[in-house]
Amino acid sequence: MNTPDWTLLRSFLAVVEMRSLSAAATRVGATQPTLSRHIRALETAFGVTLFTRTARGLEPTEAALSLIADARAMGTAAEALALKAQGRAQGLSGTVRITASVMVANLLLPPILADLRAAEPRIQIELVASDQAQNLLRRDADIAIRMVDPTQNTLIARKLGEAPLGLFGTRGYFERRGRPRTVADLAGHDVLGFDRNDALLRAYAAHGLRAERKDFCIRCDDQMVSWNLMLAGAGLGFAQVLLAGRQPELEQAEIGLHLAPLPVWLVLHEEVRGNARIRRVADVLSEALIGVLSGG
Repeated sequence: MNTPDWTLLRSFLAVVEMRSLSAAATRVGATQPTLSRHIRALETAFGVTLFTRTARGLEPTEAALSLIADARAMGTAAEALALKAQGRAQGLSGTVRITASVMVANLLLPPILADLRAAEPRIQIELVASDQAQNLLRRDADIAIRMVDPTQNTLIARKLGEAPLGLFGTRGYFERRGRPRTVADLAGHDVLGFDRNDALLRAYAAHGLRAERKDFCIRCDDQMVSWNLMLAGAGLGFAQVLLAGRQPELEQAEIGLHLAPLPVWLVLHEEVRGNARIRRVADVLSEALIGVLSGG
């Protein structure tokens, strides 16, 4: 038989990992019927059954398990080839996919991207607002704006600056509830926290503070929702000083808690740095964000 199309094998691997046609379809950006056709085509080509349906979802058969390692190796080679080809693409036209945190995507990038579109109308932008790190090695994005230090050696990273953090509330909240002066005073205030994300609990612990989920009056893992709750006066919230300083109704509570600033990195895969449009977008983002972070 002929070597199967990589598209079919990519669908196969997605189903293996997700155990569901619908979840796999979402992951690869296809429809469920399309993935179903891909699996049937592979089964016909190989003459074997690849999955059985169980109460836990689609389980790979022994035949499928024997194919996984080779399919992944083929996928790695295909992705490396695509990255190299993309890296050699010249011309300021086409699509660039950017990923950034929910807060950065909502509150920092819109005016920057508006200026970019005006300057480079042939470049189209796809923006992924997510607090989950997108995998640049798998081309989930071309450029990432990250608030954590990059760790993968095959990525090019440039530190753009740092975003200091502080505790903020609305003027109305402070008039109603008073202003905390020390960390201990927080016990008598409404503090906004996370739901399932334990980052805030770990931050408290790193400062020698004891806290439990119940100590936070409203809990939500969506940081944009938490931001709007803080603006509505629902409680005190930890926020980037740069962003909070743009809101006249917000005031900072100085309680002697020294929070480590968030590093801001621009990251891209080394294979695409030669791509003219990606390099252009990266340069625009870098210059604009450096200016914003430095107070310019």
